[in-house]
Amino acid sequence: MLVMTGIMWSTGGLLIKIIPWPPMAISGIRGGIAALTIFLLTGNLKFTWSRIQVAAAVCYVLVVTLFVIANKLTTAGNSILLQYTAPVYVAIFGYTFLGERSTRVDRVTILVLLTGLTVFFFDELTISGVLGNVCAILSGMSFAALTILLRKQKDGSPSDSILLGNLLTLLVGLPVIVTGVTWDPIPWLLIVVLGVFQLGIPYVLYTTAIKYVTALDAIIYPIIEPILNPIMVFLVLGEVLGSWAILGGVLVLGGVIVRGLLQVKE
Repeated sequence: MLVMTGIMWSTGGLLIKIIPWPPMAISGIRGGIAALTIFLLTGNLKFTWSRIQVAAAVCYVLVVTLFVIANKLTTAGNSILLQYTAPVYVAIFGYTFLGERSTRVDRVTILVLLTGLTVFFFDELTISGVLGNVCAILSGMSFAALTILLRKQKDGSPSDSILLGNLLTLLVGLPVIVTGVTWDPIPWLLIVVLGVFQLGIPYVLYTTAIKYVTALDAIIYPIIEPILNPIMVFLVLGEVLGSWAILGGVLVLGGVIVRGLLQVKE
């Protein structure tokens, strides 16, 4: 489920780049469509308004909104690779909040990921590029917090938090949606694909799988996303990563993949 989630998530960078709308409009409409998709697939959802559920929903809003903004300001590759520094934060805080202790391998992985994170900023970036990278990092931090909060709901219904988060994302984006959306059919077709297949269905898979794996595994196994995402954007739009970003990406992905392989051996 987690691998399939990563594959479906990976279409986000390309579709966000193609849709000619403001990022808040894309994020809001995508969230509304995803909310409807999740409700139709899971049914019988209810909001308890517990602190964990609401906190997870707010983190979700930050994850998806900051990611869309990052994709508009920097390369799709930078956006997704920087977001996948999330295992660092999960490994650091997973034990505190979940009792899931990190190992020596995890700590080495964290060091490698932090090195990769630093390397991204060696590229010659414009001000908007730097801001995009910062948004991507904040999205990764929010993704880590979201994963931990969803994992804490493993005995409940994590999908409720995601549904609530999508509704909040729609609400936050409404002012921009009203003024910044065109009625051309192609963008609307693409936004439906984003809402249903890139966000709605994958999060149903993700919130189901997270009941049976650790928070760190839930971050690591969808690792195919940051591999496929920039490849798709390059093939369709010709967008390339800078040389430093490629090195940083190799460190980030390499650290995460090696950690996963070592864990399997254990």
